[in-house]
Amino acid sequence: MTRAMVAPLAIRAPQVPGIDRVLTPEATAFVRRLHDRFDGRRRELLAAREERQRRLDAGERPVFLEETRAVRDADWRVAPAPADLDRRTVEITGPVDRKMMINALNSGADVFMADFEDSLSPTWENVIAGQVNCQDAVRRTLSLDAGGKQYRLNERLATLVIRPRGWHLPEKHVLVDGEPVSASLFDFGLFFFHNAAETLARGSGPYFYLPKMESHLEARLWNDVFVFAQEQLGVPRGSIRATVLIETILAAFEMDEILYELREHAAGLNAGRWDYIFSMIKKFRTDPNMVLPDRGEVTMRVPFMRAYAQLLVKTCHRRGAHAMGGMAAFIPTRKDPELNEKALAKVRDDKVRESRDGFDGTWVAHPDLVAVARTAFEEVLEGRPHQKQVLRQELHIQPHQLINVRIPDTGVSHAGVEQNIAVALHYIDSWLRGVGAAAIYNLMEDAATAEISRAQLWQWLHHGVELTDGGRMTAELYRSARTEQLERVRAELGDAPNRLDEAAELLDRLVLSGQFEAFLTLPGYEMLD
Repeated sequence: MTRAMVAPLAIRAPQVPGIDRVLTPEATAFVRRLHDRFDGRRRELLAAREERQRRLDAGERPVFLEETRAVRDADWRVAPAPADLDRRTVEITGPVDRKMMINALNSGADVFMADFEDSLSPTWENVIAGQVNCQDAVRRTLSLDAGGKQYRLNERLATLVIRPRGWHLPEKHVLVDGEPVSASLFDFGLFFFHNAAETLARGSGPYFYLPKMESHLEARLWNDVFVFAQEQLGVPRGSIRATVLIETILAAFEMDEILYELREHAAGLNAGRWDYIFSMIKKFRTDPNMVLPDRGEVTMRVPFMRAYAQLLVKTCHRRGAHAMGGMAAFIPTRKDPELNEKALAKVRDDKVRESRDGFDGTWVAHPDLVAVARTAFEEVLEGRPHQKQVLRQELHIQPHQLINVRIPDTGVSHAGVEQNIAVALHYIDSWLRGVGAAAIYNLMEDAATAEISRAQLWQWLHHGVELTDGGRMTAELYRSARTEQLERVRAELGDAPNRLDEAAELLDRLVLSGQFEAFLTLPGYEMLD
């Protein structure tokens, strides 16, 4: 195929290991073609997000779109799942760190989502190393000798699925005409260029998880990217399969439409619970009637989360797509057997609920949770690869149910304020040091949970909520609690290198500003190498 010559990308970054293997002239030319073809539309859709937010701030509330009623009413189905994505009982997620990837691929899970997004701190070194690690994983050459241990891939591995960064994120080290390229197109383009043909040759395919979408038009853009990429590289159309994370409240109103736009490439939807909670806070931030209580009170059993999960299962199964459950973030510990047993019981209960709701599989963050989750689902699946026969036709979810945040006998406490501050400080410090998946208080935290923490602090302060144990949330209370929690976290880190002072400055900026910052990773990214 003859292709027009394009000017190369401008790389404004240091040499790091693997860069010559990843940023080959052919690969960067492919990313440039993606940029030239699609970045204008990406920017238009981001501007549409801002306009929609202005309407929400003015009191508009989402509804099922009248202009797409025909799509919702029509009888259509997504493409059948390929063999290695048909059984997805347990999926494990983690960053594209070499050791973590080996452990995840060997974990016994059915699928491993290798994450360039919420669990990766996008330093230049991490991004390039992640692409190298993905190439090696596809070719089964991924290995590591570290700390006197050898890490090698097993014979049986989880199916590899890649999560690129979201539409809103830039890759500042790679420029076109002085402007950064889309991190989504960069991550997707490099993986697809280097690995699409190889995955197909090995009986799998180029599989992706798509994050942070807010409308079916954003899904349409992804589908057009997929069609173009396959045509450019001579990859059979439909080889790409994508699972969409429904992790924004606006996307929940367009699940049918999102699957429809991606129908020849769609593999399912996932209930991305932590980002979904963050989205509820962000989108309705100006409404005092939409204030959420302490983070620990916002479970999958509260009204708006329950309605969202049920609608996701119903939508997916009507269309022949997989419905994937949410994350179990607990990190087992040998130091506290009592804590372990209580936490594992909660994980089991959560996975039993998902399986009985009709989900086809679920997510875990740690290899030790794979067996717990699998057992809960296998009791319902009874040997089947999924339960798409569970159609949930008795459910008729209405718009008001998806935004019902009334949770009786809950509120905002001093302990909730302190916990959010501590988690945010711990995580931002870790992220600034280049570690995007951080073990904090026996939970695997990523950017989504840090977003909840700082967004709740902003929401509580902005609305001056009354605390259940006395007083009101004010800037003074926040500053006092932040000072105390900073010292607590500093003591917990001990002599380990940290960037806590910078983390505290960023958290102050996010919480005390009169304007809500859309994503903490945007100002945070400017502080990374």
